[in-house]
Amino acid sequence: MPEPTRNIRLVVEYDGTELSGWQRQENGPTVQQHLEEGLAELHGAPTRVVGASRTDAGVHALGQVVAFETTSRIPTDGYRKGLNAILPRSIAVVEVAVAPAEFSPRFSARGKHYRYALWTRRDRSPRLERFSWHRPFPLDLAAMRTAASHLVGEFDFTSFRASGCTAQTATREITAVDVTRPSDDELVIDVRGNAFLRNMVRILAGTLVDVGEGRIPADTLPRIVAARDRKAAGVTAPARGLTLVEVFYAPDFSRR
Repeated sequence: MPEPTRNIRLVVEYDGTELSGWQRQENGPTVQQHLEEGLAELHGAPTRVVGASRTDAGVHALGQVVAFETTSRIPTDGYRKGLNAILPRSIAVVEVAVAPAEFSPRFSARGKHYRYALWTRRDRSPRLERFSWHRPFPLDLAAMRTAASHLVGEFDFTSFRASGCTAQTATREITAVDVTRPSDDELVIDVRGNAFLRNMVRILAGTLVDVGEGRIPADTLPRIVAARDRKAAGVTAPARGLTLVEVFYAPDFSRR
């Protein structure tokens, strides 16, 4: 009698600096590629994985959610130990569980939390270079918070959508945009929403930085959204400052 198929769910953390993003491609190593190669070594056969978010080259993750189907009897802790022994040091599996058969990392997701980090000291920081955008200029925190408040809600976010985005609609709901200063030299933008367009969080972050540095007035954000024109918004912030923090699911699919 054949072994039943299990749906294995992973939570994966990675430093995306030297990776070409999540999805397999020809021009460089990716998270998906490394995971599939690691699973092929453990299973002795090809295994396809699916991720919750197609993070771009240079983007990091603390809580990327991944799933794959298998008839292997490897225990969940065996996957964690086995994959972490095979994967490069830039990628680690931090949780493993058996998920319901109908669970999909992408289509079961109810929302995501992204964080954009800025380093605002005059001098650069070698320690934070890989994980933040160095802006050695004063940032008006109050103005950025005012601008951020105009982004909360359900809107057509075409103004914050990169060219080449293949999403069928630009309508998304942002539930929170929090701008905080963990220390005198750091500023963090936390964005939560139901889904995001290509480069959307990086364009939001770049626009808020333009507000903080005085190039865009905070009260013009509603007009930028309403324009539905990428040229109306600010710059696209570099990938290195962006981290996928968490993916949210309904209670039946929450972490176990």
